[in-house]
Amino acid sequence: MKNLFLLAVLVMAFAAGACAQLPDKQDVAEAQYRVYGVAFYNLENLFDTINANGTYDLEFSPEGAREWDSRKYWSKINRIATTIAAMTNPATPYGPAVVGVAEVENESVMQDLVNADPIAARGYRVVHHDSPDRRGIDVGLLYNPAFFTLINVTNHRLDVGFPTRDQMCVTGTMGGDTVAVIVNHWPSRLGGQQRSSVHREAAAALCKQIADSLWQVNPNIGVIIMGDLNDDPFDKSCAEVLGARRSPDGVKPHGFFNPWWETLDNGAGTLSYRGNWNLFDQIIVSGNLLGDNVSSPERLRFWSHRINDFDFLKNGEGPYKGTPHRTYAGGAWLDGYSDHFPTEIFLVQQVR
Repeated sequence: MKNLFLLAVLVMAFAAGACAQLPDKQDVAEAQYRVYGVAFYNLENLFDTINANGTYDLEFSPEGAREWDSRKYWSKINRIATTIAAMTNPATPYGPAVVGVAEVENESVMQDLVNADPIAARGYRVVHHDSPDRRGIDVGLLYNPAFFTLINVTNHRLDVGFPTRDQMCVTGTMGGDTVAVIVNHWPSRLGGQQRSSVHREAAAALCKQIADSLWQVNPNIGVIIMGDLNDDPFDKSCAEVLGARRSPDGVKPHGFFNPWWETLDNGAGTLSYRGNWNLFDQIIVSGNLLGDNVSSPERLRFWSHRINDFDFLKNGEGPYKGTPHRTYAGGAWLDGYSDHFPTEIFLVQQVR
């Protein structure tokens, strides 16, 4: 059995910038911990080569403007798989327990992804649902059954006056605790940030409604909201409608903490636009996964977070140096990875 047991000394050595949720030094000397990674990655238009609907899908076919053929498709699959394979550290040597994804066309491309050589041995399984999005892109989830046991999946329609992505709620057990992961890709900023904000505010309200419904059934369930939110942590959708706070202090069990707020304040982001960083790719945790709100050390709790901005994901030179090495730009195929960096949080529990 692939156990993630390790001495707390090793755990503490791993996490630069970890949130102060671990026990004191005496406990460090006596206890062991299990750590779980929970990641999110916008895959930037992971389409197959088949023109299934004759409109937007034509672009991602051999006959389309992008000349999207098998060579380009399989290069994209292997680059994304290589990125997921790199999401390891001494505390999570087998990679994330779950990986939420956005901008996937269908279940088939997700199956190709989990079967790709860099991650095939991990045995990831796929959760997918066809959304009514007019671009034909969906959200999904990969999970490693060694660390996450699937219980239930529900999909929730977002009504903003036009077809967009459904919100997927995946419930399962991790380390014996029940958690729900709500995977999102909120409406874009098309038409301008302020004009389109109402759509993302509706998405945030739906997320909160899903969480409240979960807590009505099980007040102790941990809720993780992840996705490309097309807003930053300080924007109204996240900070006011969802109520995700920048500090864990004082967050109630059924409230939310957003660890990425401070990350963005420190100048780091997941995508770059006109020379400025945004941090749309967020993973937000409920208050009952935080510090004093956790009933015992054996229960899961939030520990740390990071942007997985590996060097190989970045442009190495030129005016876009340091920004994501994307698949296409200006109509040209760049044979890159994605226009977003993946993000990841870590949950920890004490093991006696």
